[in-house]
Order: sequence, then C-alpha cells, then structure tokens
Amino acid sequence: MQNRRKFYIDGQWVEPHSRQVAEIINPVSEEVIDTVILGDQPDVDAAVAAARKAFESFSQTTVAERIALLENIIKVYNQRMSELADVISQELGAPLSLAQIAQAPAGRDHFDATLEALKTFEWEKDYGRSRVVHEPIGVCALITPWNWPLNQIVAKVAPALAAGCTMVLKPSEVAPLNAIILAEIMHETGTPAGVFNLVNGDGPVVGTALARHPGVDMISFTGSTRAGVLVAQNAAPTVKRVAQELGGKSANIILDDANLEKVVAAGFRACVRNTGQSCNAPTRMLVPNSLMEQAAAIARDAALATKVGDPMDPDTQLGPVVSRTQWDKVQNLISQGIEAGAKLECGGLGLPDGLDRGYYVKPTVFSHVQNSMTIAREEIFGPVLVIIGYEDEADAIRIANDTPYGLNGYVQSGDLERARRVARRIRAGSLHINGAPFRYEMPFGGYKQSGNGRENGAWGIEEFLETKAILGYYPKS
Repeated sequence: MQNRRKFYIDGQWVEPHSRQVAEIINPVSEEVIDTVILGDQPDVDAAVAAARKAFESFSQTTVAERIALLENIIKVYNQRMSELADVISQELGAPLSLAQIAQAPAGRDHFDATLEALKTFEWEKDYGRSRVVHEPIGVCALITPWNWPLNQIVAKVAPALAAGCTMVLKPSEVAPLNAIILAEIMHETGTPAGVFNLVNGDGPVVGTALARHPGVDMISFTGSTRAGVLVAQNAAPTVKRVAQELGGKSANIILDDANLEKVVAAGFRACVRNTGQSCNAPTRMLVPNSLMEQAAAIARDAALATKVGDPMDPDTQLGPVVSRTQWDKVQNLISQGIEAGAKLECGGLGLPDGLDRGYYVKPTVFSHVQNSMTIAREEIFGPVLVIIGYEDEADAIRIANDTPYGLNGYVQSGDLERARRVARRIRAGSLHINGAPFRYEMPFGGYKQSGNGRENGAWGIEEFLETKAILGYYPKS
C-alpha cells in the first residue's frame, strides 16, 4: 500500500489539493500508525468531474462487461484478503480472527452477491405497447463508516458498478487504510478511469461538499442518524436521491418457550460482537419479567467468560472500541445507566482488569432496565447489553416497537409459527428468527430513523437506478 497520502481520481493516484493531515490511531496502543490527507472542495470537484466524464461511456457498457469487471475484482480482492484483515485489525482494534473470518471477507461477499444478482436482473419489461427500462442514476457519492468498513463500502461500490454508475467514495477518516487497498484493487483490475474515485476526508468538509455538489446525482450514506439528517439537509437543495442506512437499537425478544440458557448466552455474544460496534446488534434483550433474574445470571456469566485483550491473540473475543471519542461516549452512557437505577450485573466504568492502555470497555450487562432509560433509547455502540422485562407477548411487541429506530429485530421461540407471528409485528427492516444469520443477498435497511432504501443483492442494484417509461415503444397492432 504505497498511496496512503494520495487520492485516487480519474484512474490515477494524485497529490491532493488539501494539505491537512489526519493521524490514524491504533486503539490498542493509542499510538499513531499512519497518516492520510483530508480533502477539501477542490479535491471533491476534481473527483466529481472525473466521475461525470466517465459516466457517459460507463453507463453504456453491457451487462456482460460489468459482470466481467466484477469477476476480476473478486479475483484480485481474494489475493489481498490477508492484507485487508491485518489493516482492519490495526485501524479498528478488531480481533484479528474476526477481521479474517468476517470483516475482510464481507467485502468479497458483497461483490459475490451483487454479481449473482446482476446475472439475472430484469432491466426492461413490456407493458402492452410500452416498455419500462432501468438506467443508471449517474454520479454517486458513497459516504461510509468505520465500524464494518469494507462491508459498508462494498455494499455501495458493488451495486453502483453493477448498475453502470460512476462514484466518489469518502470512507471514514477514522479507518481509511482499507479503502486505499480497495482502490488499488480497483486500479489493478482495470476499472475504467473515473468510474471509481477515492477522496479521504471528514464529514463537515468532504461529506458536506459531496452532499451539496450539483454534479452528484445520488448520495448513499451509512452512519449515525444525526449525521444522516445533515446529509439529507445538505442534499435537499439539489434534489438528489439520498439512500441512508443509519442507527439501530434492535430488540431481541426472548419468548417464554425458548431455551433460555442457549438464547441468552447467544444473544449476549451477538450484542458484543465487534465490541458492540454494529448498527444491527441485538442490544435490547426482552425477557419475561418472571425470568429476569435467571436471564440476568446467564448473561452475566457469558460476559465474565468473554476474553478481552490483544487483537493479535487468537483467544481474544473482544478488542477495544475504535477511538477515545467512542470510549468516552460509552463510559458516559454506562454512567447514565447506573444513575438511572438499572441494575449493573457486571462490567461498568473504567478499563477491564489487567489493561492499563487502549480504548477497552468492560463487557457490561444491565438488568431491570426500563425502556424509557437513556441506555435503552440511544445507540451505545459498545459492549453493553440492556435487559428489559415484559408481561406478555403483546407487551414485548409494544416495547420492541417503542424506539425511534427500526433496523433489525430478533425473535427466539420454541414454536416457529409463534416466532413468525411476532416477527411480522416488529417494525424493522430485517428480522432474525432463532439465530438465523445475515445473508448478503437479502435486502438490508431500516424503518423510521434507521434510514431509507435497501442494500444487498438485487435490492442494492435497484437503489442506483432510475426508472423510465417509454410509451409507444411498439407500433399499434
């Protein structure tokens, strides 16, 4: 990776106009591991101009040509998988094992799912004498977060390519190095000049410039709800499409006929995976009031058995959170939970025992939480599980839906038909029954303040398309 302090614009690695330097901090050592340049308006203008120029030809490529491009990208991506995992572990503090089995492969898996969807996608359809056609929307600005960086980057890049769009990517300035490797992959695979452009930068400068830019036709944004509102406001004057995947506070409803020991322990592990830094994490565990003490004990045991430490240690299950800012936020929310009167089962404030540096958070479990408490309302983005009691099935559904978010939901039951019935009542974009895993070909996105639009598979491609009706396409019979 030789291009850390350059941007990828119009098929070349170029010197940025901006000279503002940002440090990349390793959250384990709290030391600087690298630096990148944060772009400015002229950098954005150059990237958008390159994408606009490239759109004229790339939008006219055939499906077969785009299939071949995706196949080549997948091949080269696989060759650099190990390097991607190493970089993500250093930037994010993720256990290397998690980076190897989940973080780095997520990008490849999105390319795979998009490729398969592209092969069978219906681009045109006849309605009598008329024809409806799908066409690429144009130049797309892709703004992505740090928590699952390649997952979120490729969830946008792959369908944009498949649709015939051109793009400017702004990855998170907290963890940008993996995106630089991806740009090198795109270059090596012969992606036409200007189709994929990379400009590093922060939200207030580069993010705002992209959202406001008259040369950008669409914004695809993943991040916090607060930032998503700002993106939409900045995009509104130019009436560009805005697709958003935002925050979550997903409920995990454990019904009274579930195997409590199994589902509570699994629910805790799912909550704290990636150190709890996942927008779709099951962070609110809903249990019958009569089972509160038993569920709390199981979750506490699972938390105490979780190994926190060096991401390079193959036995480590939990690394640090990504930054000092994130650590401070999580500590503040834990403090609010204690002050509100939730029962702290384990974990809490400060560094875990045996660790004197790094942005580590103790695996934390709160029980007897009221859904009105801040820790049940706000996205904590740390290894913190809150357990909320309910009276009956209807009460569980009411509590699950009593949130400004609607990204994911989870239902655990020994009766599949009962679980299906409850799942249909939850106002969220994805529901997982009895531990069903994430699937890259299934639509992903939220209700309410969790965003709009859908990513993944055919639904992801559709987000980057305009629909045109051509009337009189066929002559009168």
